[in-house]
Amino acid sequence: MKIMTIQLNDDTIGSLLNERKILPEDFLNQSKLKSKHGHKEFEREITGENRSAFRLVFRQSESNQLDFSIILLFIPKGSNQQFRLRRHNGKSHEHTNPIEKNTFYGFHIHTATERYQQSGYREDTYAKETNRYADYHGAIECLLRDCGFMVSTKNRSLSQWGMN
Repeated sequence: MKIMTIQLNDDTIGSLLNERKILPEDFLNQSKLKSKHGHKEFEREITGENRSAFRLVFRQSESNQLDFSIILLFIPKGSNQQFRLRRHNGKSHEHTNPIEKNTFYGFHIHTATERYQQSGYREDTYAKETNRYADYHGAIECLLRDCGFMVSTKNRSLSQWGMN
């Protein structure tokens, strides 16, 4: 498999974020976090409506409930690399956007940008502070809502997600 450096422009990033992603009916029942080196983690491969390959990663610290990341990755066809499209982080650390030079401490959402890639930073270095969620479960709901996911959560409790 050819190794490549992934660089995407803002239009492509937007299209991938908006691409409809159908989660299987059993998604909630199979989303059990497993212990892994001081945190709990869950990963799931998802195929988008346009056949794009994605991976969802849920991570939560076992010692700090505000230390978590909910991540949407894109996996380009024919590549073994992953491109972080979006990352919803908890309120466990200070973040600085190096180009804008603004620093904050709070819940925040990282988004891949062409500008940061062209400046030599990781694709999802840029982040904005948010009040759209206040915990791990809210961050999952926010990412699923923002990134084109379709999932039925009717009559389901958080315990069915294995995350409480």
